Amino acid sequence: MSTRDQPTAAPDDLHPARKASISRDDLLAAALALIGPHRSVSTLSLREVAREAGIAPNSFYRQFRDMDELTVALIDLSGRSLRTIIGQARLRAADSNRGVIRLSVETFMEQLRADDRLMHVLLREGTAGSDAFKEAVDRELVYFEDELKVDLVRLAALDGATLYEPALAAKAITRLIFAMGGMAMDLPEEKDPELIEQMSQMIRMIITGSRALARHPQRTE
Repeated sequence: MSTRDQPTAAPDDLHPARKASISRDDLLAAALALIGPHRSVSTLSLREVAREAGIAPNSFYRQFRDMDELTVALIDLSGRSLRTIIGQARLRAADSNRGVIRLSVETFMEQLRADDRLMHVLLREGTAGSDAFKEAVDRELVYFEDELKVDLVRLAALDGATLYEPALAAKAITRLIFAMGGMAMDLPEEKDPELIEQMSQMIRMIITGSRALARHPQRTE
């Protein structure tokens, strides 16, 4: 157990306003309330989260083994939430005249600017957290890649095209978007139209290259 997980005795631990019981979701919500663009989950202490949730620190252990386990649960929740949002954007694109690439990128940026703290978890913990956090973020990115690969193959088929290494193309796009998103967090919102255009063009270049390689595969040396 790390030092940030170890509660110390304090008079306010027996405060009468403290809740008798609490759920995992309550603790996750308490942790989310404490983070933001400039503070990652990895900097939180167990005592801070317990105080925000309105419980005694020892009550934390009824739901999570330690802060690392809570952080991994937050990363998993973040990935599921964002995949749902992006999936809905792709469905909207199918019912409109707007391109699926542009709409997906715009949706990603909208979530980033909407003080979506789940987004902050995904974008920060993969670079600032422990190895366990990075592995959890990477696992979520792989889920994105798997779903995106299916979409890329489907969209290419609609154009009568195929993709060279669609899984690799999906990985390139996913890693690009998350890297650019992490950079965007430290830039003013006025830069968003430029970033959206750049990301959309980069994704088109990856897809165009993958389709071209499928038509004219490189010779192996």
